[in-house]
Amino acid sequence: MCTLEKRGNIFVLTLIGEDEHRLNPKLIEQILSALRQVRVESTRGTALVTKSEGKFFSNGFDLAWAAAAGNESASRMVDLFQQLVAELISFPLPTIAAVIGHAAAAGFILALSHDYVLMRRDRGVIYMSELDIGLTFADYFMALMRSKINSPIARRKVALAAAKVKADEAVKMGMIDSAHDSAEETVEAAVRLAEQLIGRNWDGEVYADIRKSSFPELCEVLGLIDKAKASSKL
Repeated sequence: MCTLEKRGNIFVLTLIGEDEHRLNPKLIEQILSALRQVRVESTRGTALVTKSEGKFFSNGFDLAWAAAAGNESASRMVDLFQQLVAELISFPLPTIAAVIGHAAAAGFILALSHDYVLMRRDRGVIYMSELDIGLTFADYFMALMRSKINSPIARRKVALAAAKVKADEAVKMGMIDSAHDSAEETVEAAVRLAEQLIGRNWDGEVYADIRKSSFPELCEVLGLIDKAKASSKL
């Protein structure tokens, strides 16, 4: 369901296959396992790029799995995904999402949990589908959107209008960092950005601490309340 490879000091996590990359416990656990491996193998000056194959970056939670699995399964899936979001927000290296297909609902939240989001402009949309299908947002979804999408107008369009936002508009709205003409160009741009970031040779734990300090409300909701205090070098 996902693979992890290392290219120099860049880890590349790929959601494989031509399906919708629906986030069920099996896929979430595989992504968490890959991130744990990155933590173990990372050194000073490393970065992560997350990408996908097929038409979808991720089409959100696997609601069909939850319906078939019965009572409490949906809650378990939401809670497990919260662990994945928390892992990315506390991750000790820069993270970049190369969104080369549709990123809907939890799929967009997965992308937004990265430090940078690059998106393919010729195919794919951002779409928070909850309003259209009659579901509410998990509290950490809203905390993440409030933390990462600064414009109230942009948040309203995504959350309260269930708009399907293409890459160029998402850049203008401040939701993503850049738009690119193809899947290949999006991934290449993500790798170039990763190369720039690892060239700074930052201390990963300091990087993670500063990231967490940047989003205090989100970290409180995620339970990331214990922050390591890095000694100042000023």
